[in-house]
Amino acid sequence: MVLPDSLTLILLVAVALAFDFLNGLHDAANSIATIVSTRVLKPRYAVMWAAAFNFIAFLFFGLHVAKTVGSGIISVDIVTDRVIFGALMGAIVWNVVTWLAGIPSSSSHALVGGLIGAGLAKAGLKAIVWDGVIKTASAIVISPGVGFLLALLLMLIVSWLFVRSRPAAVDRLFRSLQFVSASLYSLGHGGNDAQKTMGVIAVLPFAHSGGHGAFNVPLWVVLSCQTAMALGTLLGGWRIVHTMGSKITRLTPMQGFCAETGGAITLFMATYMGIPVSTTHTITGAIVGVGAARRTSAVRWGVARRIVVAWVITMPAAALISAAAYALAGGFLK
Repeated sequence: MVLPDSLTLILLVAVALAFDFLNGLHDAANSIATIVSTRVLKPRYAVMWAAAFNFIAFLFFGLHVAKTVGSGIISVDIVTDRVIFGALMGAIVWNVVTWLAGIPSSSSHALVGGLIGAGLAKAGLKAIVWDGVIKTASAIVISPGVGFLLALLLMLIVSWLFVRSRPAAVDRLFRSLQFVSASLYSLGHGGNDAQKTMGVIAVLPFAHSGGHGAFNVPLWVVLSCQTAMALGTLLGGWRIVHTMGSKITRLTPMQGFCAETGGAITLFMATYMGIPVSTTHTITGAIVGVGAARRTSAVRWGVARRIVVAWVITMPAAALISAAAYALAGGFLK
């Protein structure tokens, strides 16, 4: 039995917001791992801090990323309820698997992989908007690389500036400055990640209308996505916090500040350019960068390698799951 259009639309919006909530839960580590591991903030206060800045991020950024995800990954012409359902299921299932395993994979690329898998299942290669896919896939390599280099550079500059200062005084200063850097990173996280779900929700009524008029993101979509992500962040993903905050390298407040600032700059640039990057990849690259600035042996490369493997398989794994979900949804969705 095929569900009525109005009920289908409500259910798909609910599923999309569930993904956004899970995204906040899964990616809370991105915003708080460094400030928790340096013991600047206790976990329960850190998630409140991050959630607040996640929510207000829409006030500082445009909606370029939402438009890329909504119309720049697969062609709007082939979008149906069934395609969106398949894409969301692919992303959600992969997020749950990696969250339970404590692996900081990318919610962003799980969603992009889900869209690609469902689009291919519906219409083959003609469904893909190659410019958007290539730009997003390139960011898998570029965003952690930029985060790594910026964090490494900041670490070298800061170390030179404070080379003659007492360690205790430096520690106190950067404990305070980490509030600023963590806030900036949370803004970047909320600005880039929440927009991906906005794009998925906004394309639904657009597709239902037959694709008439300009693609836009209504205010209610913006507010509901920011709220869902902030609530997910409040619950935190503690398994991944542990991996990000202590398993890759041990962090001091100075290193935490440099990692968060380097990551935030990377996210701000990507968001303004409309590129849906992975906040997980970005902060991981930055953390490796500050660890490598101390010495290469300070980085647990085995853990880093396991994370990179998860990055590589995220998009194809989510695509396979979404294609299967698309096939299974044929009995009740158009």
